[in-house]
This record gives sequence, structure tokens and C-alpha cells, in this order.
Amino acid sequence: MRNAAKITTAVLAAGALTLGLSACGSDKDSSSSSSSADTSGPLVVAASPVPHAEILNYIKDHLAKKAGLDLEVKEFQDYIVPNTATEDGSVDANYFQNQPYLDDFNEKRGTHIVPVVTVHLEPLGLYSHKVKSVDALKSGATVAVPNDAVNEARALKLLASKGLITLKDDAGNAATPQDISKNPKNLKFKEVEAAQTPRSLDDVDAAVINGNYAIAADLKPAENALVLESATDNPYGNFLAVKKGNENDPRVKKLAKLLTSPEVKKFIEDKYAGSVIPSFK
Repeated sequence: MRNAAKITTAVLAAGALTLGLSACGSDKDSSSSSSSADTSGPLVVAASPVPHAEILNYIKDHLAKKAGLDLEVKEFQDYIVPNTATEDGSVDANYFQNQPYLDDFNEKRGTHIVPVVTVHLEPLGLYSHKVKSVDALKSGATVAVPNDAVNEARALKLLASKGLITLKDDAGNAATPQDISKNPKNLKFKEVEAAQTPRSLDDVDAAVINGNYAIAADLKPAENALVLESATDNPYGNFLAVKKGNENDPRVKKLAKLLTSPEVKKFIEDKYAGSVIPSFK
């Protein structure tokens, strides 16, 4: 990803420090966010490499200068540090997550992150290196699912929508395998960190993989997924987010406008061919 600060495996070590810093920062009232912060410098945005950083880098290379926006993109491989860094002011904004995930994160970690504008959907999919259809999954097959609360529930809902399992009526956005009421194939579930689900494909019979990680692993959701999440009435659109109080930062407003521009819509449609879907008209 050009012009982006690469955060690779070192982020795992740095994450512990960042989490410690954010825990201290979370004691502050949300109204004390950086409304008085200097907005004259570049807007620093934390993003997952694919597709988020690619979309941001397209804006940086083709649209930002004309709009008067100085944009800096920092890439993160995980789903934790972008929010804690936004909370403690290490970055100005982030672009990687959906509303159910953010709600769960804010509640559990005491952060004050809010959405600004929804940009796209990455359909969640079930993939396999061992079978070519869900019907070919044998009794007792092992399926890897993301281990964070929201994405695990989302994965289970995908499997339930295809009849592979049935969830209890009261299973919500924090559903786990314990909320399965019927499991006709006696599927076994291996909970792994979301970023590691593509790597698990050689060790399990199938894996439910988030769209951004699937694309980064050279999987094509629209072509390679055994089953794929529907985009209709889907609550998992990914958005630009900031710490509460920073929504009116003029730099944030400029980026929000560019992220939902016709140029970005065309870029997403042309580059990702249905594997990433614009959430705006």
C-alpha cells in the first residue's frame, strides 16, 4: 500500500502499550475530546490495509489536493489499536469497522468513538480449501470463526441463514456457539483472531472470513466464497469514525465528502467487482 505507514506484526507488541494508554485516557469525560485540538496539520487516519487504506490512498493520490486536504494513512492489521489510537489522539480518525462492532467496543473498553459517514460493505463469506460447496462439508467438520464478539455472532448468523445451523431465538449480536440450538452436521467451531482466519484454511474444513482479510489473502468473495452475506438491509457497513467531539473537524468533513463521492464509488466498483460494495448512492 503506497504512501502508508506499515504496521505489521509489531503492532501486537505495541497494542499492549496502546491499550494501557487508552485505559488511562478512557477515564476522561467524552466531552473533553480534542475539540480544541490543532486542525491545521495533516488528518491522520488509521485503516485496515484492504480495502480501507487502498480507498484512502486513492483519495490521497487523486482527490485530496484539489479538496485542500492533507491526508496521512496509517495501516493496522488488527481491530483494536485503530480505536484505542483514535481515543488517545495518536490518530485523528479511523476507517475499518461497523456499528455493532463499535457499540460492543465502546461498551467494553469505555471509549467514545462515533461514526461519521458509512462508506462500504464487505460481505462476510465462508471459504474452504477442502470442499467446493457447503453440501460437501462432512459431519463433524471444523469451521473457523472470528473470535471477537460481534464478528463471531455475524459469522454464526451467516451459517444460520444458509441452514447449516439454527440459533436460539434470543441469540443477538453477541451470539457464540453456545447459542446454537440445532447443528445437523455436528459442526465443530474453532475460534481464531479475525486476521488469522485466512491462514486457518489449511487447518480446518472451512472458515468464515471478513471481506477485508479475504481480499488481502487473494480470495475473491464474489467468486470464491461457498456462501456470502447478502448486502440487503445489512447493518455491517464500514464507516469513517472519530472520537466524540471531533465530528466537526473541517478536515474530517472534507474526507467524509470525498469518501462518498462519485469518484470513490466508481473506484470501489471497478477495483473490487462486487467483493466490496459502496453503501452510498
